[in-house]
Amino acid sequence: MSLPLPPAPDYDGAHLRHVLPSACAALGLEGFANRLDIPPCSIAVVIMVDGLGDHNLAAHTGHARFLASAWRRAAQGRVLDCGAPATTSASLTSLGTGKAPGEHGMLGYDLLAPELGRVVNMLGGWDDDVDPRSWQRHPSVLQQAVDAGARVLTASRSQFRDSALTTAALSGGEFLGADRIESRFRAAQEWIMDRRTAKGGVRRGPAPAQLVYLYVDELDKTGHHAGVDSVMWRSMLENLDEAARRLCSALTERYGDEVAVLLTADHGMLDIAEQDLVDIAECDDLLRGVAHTGGDPRMMYLYAEAEQDPVELAARWRAEFGDVAWVLTRDKAIAAGWFGAVEERVLGRLGDVIIAAHAPIAIFDTARTGVGIMSMVGMHGSLTEVERKIPLLELTGRGFTG
Repeated sequence: MSLPLPPAPDYDGAHLRHVLPSACAALGLEGFANRLDIPPCSIAVVIMVDGLGDHNLAAHTGHARFLASAWRRAAQGRVLDCGAPATTSASLTSLGTGKAPGEHGMLGYDLLAPELGRVVNMLGGWDDDVDPRSWQRHPSVLQQAVDAGARVLTASRSQFRDSALTTAALSGGEFLGADRIESRFRAAQEWIMDRRTAKGGVRRGPAPAQLVYLYVDELDKTGHHAGVDSVMWRSMLENLDEAARRLCSALTERYGDEVAVLLTADHGMLDIAEQDLVDIAECDDLLRGVAHTGGDPRMMYLYAEAEQDPVELAARWRAEFGDVAWVLTRDKAIAAGWFGAVEERVLGRLGDVIIAAHAPIAIFDTARTGVGIMSMVGMHGSLTEVERKIPLLELTGRGFTG
């Protein structure tokens, strides 16, 4: 029996897309709204932890005592939605632009580029003929902060300095690359301290606002490889927890209430057993009338051939997967608000039929992707609570203002 459709992500309320604009507003920059009640500050640090969903943190608080202390306090811990699909390219672009996926168009891991007639990757394997600045046309919040007078830093892995995703969604300001969690946090701390005297120190005029975006992808990588209930994942969480504790201690000791440190995530993750990995590469009846597959293993997109009726295609897939997934046409998913307002120019990137898993399964088309992707353990992409709910923590103890 099919489950009722999940509610749409709360794009106008408690949503990831409001984190950076709210931090900018808290810094006193003009043109931004503080929708998430971040406390006033002159230094704002936004830590983005790839793959640390609210349910994942709740299940491992013993390995994240510092983060858990904020998570347990209503004044410091909130729960946000990420968008659909619950995947890195979509969520980081919503964070970076302040837009819903239907506006920015980064609608999954693999997407059909209608103008090219083929599926392209949105994360680490952008095709040379896909221009990030024309594919995603909205300005980044980081660049808007620079234009508003803030000093802005991205602290991330070195390899992401000039990546297509950075160019498309997270450009603006300075970039410091470091390939270990603790090194990234230390680089961010030193950048702030090199540019700001301690509270009560002598300085001329008001200090420029400082905004730091600090990206941590180790938990996501470890979760994909070993699972979110693995010893390796818990060890990585402990490393993150200690790095965050040290950063907050140093900044609050030096700057007091001038600083706000926020931590959020782009999606949650669940482990999928090997026997629940489904490969449809040789399912001729299911693939009849399908020109391309795309999306994510837990939110697959089917791009129909011109003569194929999407309603009939959806019915065929629903007969196979209706007990374990929400199967609906693109039009119904848009009407349900899954992607927010959808711009006409990105409409063709969405599948004509969408299969969003609600049971712990994942669906692959290895004829397109190869079999290597099926080695993943931890996965994400759909609209279950585990995947869509993410934390927003204020880590200095000041708490949210609302």
